[in-house]
Amino acid sequence: MDNYIVSARKYRPSTFRSVVGQKALTQTLKNAIDSNKLAHAYLFCGPRGVGKTSCARIFAKTINCFHPTESGEACNECESCRAFNEQRSYNIIELDAASNNSVDDIRTLIDQVRIPPQIGKYKVFIIDEVHMLSAAAFNAFLKTLEEPPHHAIFILATTEKHKILPTILSRCQVYDFQRITTTDIAEHLQYVASQEGITAEPEALNIIAQKADGGMRDALSVFDQVVSFSGGHITYKSVIENLNVLDYEYYFRLVDAFLQNNVPQALMIFKEIRDNGFEAQFFIGGLSRHFRDLLVSKDPVTLPLLEVSESVAKRYGEQAEKCTLPFLYRAMELSNRCDLDYRISNNKQFLVELTLIQICQITNPVTSAPENPPLQKITPAPNAGQTVSPTPQTPNTTTSQQTAGTTSGVTQTAEPQAAYRAATIRPTTFKRDIPAASTQTRKAAPPTRISIHQKPAEFVAEENTSTVQTVLDTPFTAEALTTAWLEYAKTIPTEVVLVNTMQSCRPQLVNPKNFVVSVDSQIQVDHINEHFHELMSFLQNALKNNQFSMQLRINQPGEKEIIFSPKDVLMKMIEKNPDKKPVRHIRPRNRLTVYEQKIRKGKKKAAGQLMEKLKWNAILMLHLVHDKGTHERPHALYRT
Repeated sequence: MDNYIVSARKYRPSTFRSVVGQKALTQTLKNAIDSNKLAHAYLFCGPRGVGKTSCARIFAKTINCFHPTESGEACNECESCRAFNEQRSYNIIELDAASNNSVDDIRTLIDQVRIPPQIGKYKVFIIDEVHMLSAAAFNAFLKTLEEPPHHAIFILATTEKHKILPTILSRCQVYDFQRITTTDIAEHLQYVASQEGITAEPEALNIIAQKADGGMRDALSVFDQVVSFSGGHITYKSVIENLNVLDYEYYFRLVDAFLQNNVPQALMIFKEIRDNGFEAQFFIGGLSRHFRDLLVSKDPVTLPLLEVSESVAKRYGEQAEKCTLPFLYRAMELSNRCDLDYRISNNKQFLVELTLIQICQITNPVTSAPENPPLQKITPAPNAGQTVSPTPQTPNTTTSQQTAGTTSGVTQTAEPQAAYRAATIRPTTFKRDIPAASTQTRKAAPPTRISIHQKPAEFVAEENTSTVQTVLDTPFTAEALTTAWLEYAKTIPTEVVLVNTMQSCRPQLVNPKNFVVSVDSQIQVDHINEHFHELMSFLQNALKNNQFSMQLRINQPGEKEIIFSPKDVLMKMIEKNPDKKPVRHIRPRNRLTVYEQKIRKGKKKAAGQLMEKLKWNAILMLHLVHDKGTHERPHALYRT
């Protein structure tokens, strides 16, 4: 019985023409041999299994061939070629730097370099995994590598180019080997299968090529494994079963469920995947790649990026026609976010199921946003007196009504709620009830939000009773409004952003029926809108008046001076009170000492003035702490 040889060794390239996926490099080497312009040192670097060592052997064999062919290949008939093929050539020396990485090993190599070749022109030294050499061995090798004998050629091979000293790199011609494409690997596997008398489906070979991740050696090893499992007939089912690869069919079924908003079916498909023993993170990563492949299939320009067989590519194209670009973008975002949060999640299964539910809701006409909403520019009001407010709608209104703001130029869409609901600068006003036909510019909302077509009973009851509620019209002052405003902020201590916004942006009473709140950013507008109903209900109960409305506006750039530090606050207060200035040149801990010295010297008037300034500083500090909630030490307020 003949000894079995694995495909990775049996079909190892022996000529430049048989090297797969490195046409540019092999052509460069052949041209150098034809022109007799050979360097004394080469460095072959690249991923594993792409042909670095094979090309080094072919190159060493070809330059010593006595009768090379017209195509630049070795003849395989001369004594030098036969000696190489029979592994008895003394002109080609291979060294594994992983096990020969010391200075003594390099010294032995240098001694061998001095001996001229017995047959042929050159003595070639192939050093594999050269990055494993120690720093001392590299330094011992520098001189010989830079100025070797004319008959010596060094070929260094490595998978980690960054670990090699720059002094070594500067002495070599560097050849970067690239990853072999999936198409090239699949074609070579088809050739190997035909040589071995094995039948193989193109989809199966494509899966093996993807599993190899750009390495031909890995692909041939997996090929032998699948052949042993399938008995000489490689099918798609046998490959995915043997390699534990998730079938394409699951992802196609999932996308169909997503497009139909079929949440139960999506969850059951995920359960089936888990029952087959697949890890949830592996599944969500494959789902992200599936969405990517669908996106690539929508444009003929990007079709070369789809590394699948023709039959599978056809299925991708058919399903891509059913998917819109906003759906694919949002689905890719959700699946990628799930992949990132998977490791830190305590309930991983729930995280994946929630992601599937959210993807199902993307195309729901009730909960989804418009596919291509128009982009709108936010234009703040020209002055503090002009605001933007929507036209109130009745609860029975089913279609959105657009009201153009004359001062802001922004199209507002009102939703069916109470008449007092306020407008914002950005069309996205409220997160609970969003019209399906809205043309507002907003971020994609979570698909689980409640729509106007599916309101909870509590909100429906609230709307039904709002029409018969008692009219309260008790007059109130601006001070009472401010007090109620701040009291509501105390009821939501966990909402830090909203609390800070309400403390810094006080309401301004325009008339008994309306007040305006000027904010600094759209983020503050969003937080106020999120608690709009609770805020208005609290103010109505506190003021005993339900006949007023609130309007929001965003300050223009430069309209409001933004103060960032306690020192800025202190200087602003000094500008408002020019007759009272704090002590600047005396440290706080030394001021009482200065005061005592003035008393001892009889300078009672100067001491009294100092005490007045100290009192003024204390008042400023207390005011700052009360209004801004700073936790800095008092003496920090006086440093200039």
